[in-house]
Order: sequence, then structure tokens, then C-alpha cells
Amino acid sequence: MSAELHLTFRPDAHLTEVMRLRVQSLQQRGQKGQDGERLLGANEAVYRLDFPRQELSFSRWSAGPVQTGRLSITATSQLWTPDLTNLMTRQLLEPVGVFWRPAGDSDAAAVRCYEADVHELGERIAESARVRKVMYFLFAFADGCGPQAVDCSITFTVDR
Repeated sequence: MSAELHLTFRPDAHLTEVMRLRVQSLQQRGQKGQDGERLLGANEAVYRLDFPRQELSFSRWSAGPVQTGRLSITATSQLWTPDLTNLMTRQLLEPVGVFWRPAGDSDAAAVRCYEADVHELGERIAESARVRKVMYFLFAFADGCGPQAVDCSITFTVDR
């Protein structure tokens, strides 16, 4: 039987703050970002996933809002080095993982998602883990969802 590795997405408060300061600085000077730069929205935050192992296969998600709302997860490519460069749109991976809980759903109801997209995103994360020790994500919160109301993790099978 294969071993499983369960990883939880963690907020990166420092990187989120750095990206918010970039937006604030541009606004104060009345400037726009560089051509193709992806600025952090007010409803977004940076999260990270640290990989203790590199040989992984995607297994399943445990993600989404714990209350009514929508969570969109966008992965960044291995070419983005947040301590050196601004985030550019070309460094965002597709597809975006979208999870939501509609109003009126009971707490026991499963979180909804676009299954094909989130499965493909999980596989792309596993591929990236082969060459990276950490990966960054943009979490976008909507429709009443916020960071305090999100539970998000991903499970991999450890390749032997």
C-alpha cells in the first residue's frame, strides 16, 4: 500500500503584505504596474505549500469554504522568485481551482468544485513538486468567503 502525504496550504502573511505594499505604492504615485504585472487584489492573499518530498502523485483535495462563499486557487510557476521579481501574469498556471458552497447548503453538504479543473491543478502541483521545495498560490475569496472561513489541503500519494 502506498503512503499518503497530506499537506495544508499556509498563508504567507509576509509575501501578501509585500504585494499589498506594492499596490499601495503604485496607487499613491498614481502609477500602474509593469506591463503584464499581476497585482494582488483586495480580496486575495498569498498562500504557500512546502514539499517535504519530491516524488508525489496527486490523490485528492480537501478544500473550500466552510461557509457560503467561493474560493479560487491560482498556482504560480516555478519561474517566479517572489524575493526578486514582481509577479507577472505569464507566471500564473492554469487551470484555476474553484471551490464554492452555495447559500442554503447545509454544513454537511460537500463543497462544490469544477472537478476536471481541480484534478488537473492537483496533477500540475505534483509535477511542480518534483523540482520545487515550495510553491506559491493566490487565493481569491468571494461571495462572503474569507481567509478565516477556508480549510484547504491536498493529499498526494508518495511515489516509491
